[in-house]
Amino acid sequence: MIGLWDTTGNEVVKALAAERRSAGGVASGMALTLIVVVDEKRVREAEAAATIAAAAHPCRLLVVVRSDIERERNRLDAEIVVGGRLGPCEAVVTRMYGRLALHAESVVMPLLVPDVPVVTWWHGPPPAEIATDFLGVVADRRITDSAQAADPIAALRQRAHDYAPGDTDLAWTRITPWRTLVAGAFDTTQAKVTEATVVAPPTDPTAELMAGWLSSRLGIQPVRVDTNEFPRMREVQLTCANGDRLTLTREDSMAVFRRTGQDDRTLPLVRRPLGDELAEELRRLDADQVYAEALGATVGLHGLEQRSPQRVHVWKDPATARRAEAGVTAHSGTSER
Repeated sequence: MIGLWDTTGNEVVKALAAERRSAGGVASGMALTLIVVVDEKRVREAEAAATIAAAAHPCRLLVVVRSDIERERNRLDAEIVVGGRLGPCEAVVTRMYGRLALHAESVVMPLLVPDVPVVTWWHGPPPAEIATDFLGVVADRRITDSAQAADPIAALRQRAHDYAPGDTDLAWTRITPWRTLVAGAFDTTQAKVTEATVVAPPTDPTAELMAGWLSSRLGIQPVRVDTNEFPRMREVQLTCANGDRLTLTREDSMAVFRRTGQDDRTLPLVRRPLGDELAEELRRLDADQVYAEALGATVGLHGLEQRSPQRVHVWKDPATARRAEAGVTAHSGTSER
């Protein structure tokens, strides 16, 4: 590992090249560049997930930590790791302070692996508008996690309004096992589904996407039943035109599948590590049309998959926005007095 403190972007590029030569790295062995936008306290968690994902998708990992954007003096610190604790992964962890943090692309762009896709993953609350972050605009795929927002359902709905082909969300990834089991239930029947119910906590974005997926696939409007007895989606119920009733209920790391006229079956439904979820999203680098249809059905927006995949960067200075908001609040308080 090489540590560079109070350095420059050019020095980071040179140090990475030197470390790669020393370790025998070959750029052509990298399948993609993975940019991770994360807070300092979650850097190790993001590295651990990327290490698991890199086992299936060798990549150059560029971790971007933005801090103290109102600091008067800009500063860039970097750690460079080739192999070692991160497995088949070249990693550059950059910590940016001051106004430099608002222009992270000036450091990141020279570090991208040539001629391979770019994926940006926000490991934290997702941005309201991806176009305000150049690291999202430059990416071929963009991964958010609505579950980490203060209001997960509102964040998921914002993902629909802000959607462009290439976007995805880990709330969608987490229902892959559910979708697999539900789809498998119809291997032995052609009966049409007439009703569907999803039982889950009211703030669970996976349940919203499950309902959206059922709606987009079956052409029905699922019923949402709220429960606070379980931390995650609890049950999916389907009623068929022939009178059959199918129920999939989570029981810890298993699911109980019940069907009219058949014995109950126990099936695996394990919650996967974050790294496995990330690896699943890195398997495909084209737009996920099924996700777009499910997300659109969730909020009543259609044709998301037909939007342009190209984004235009929208400049936003959060420091200025905060000062303006504080000024409005102070003025309002003065008026009230």
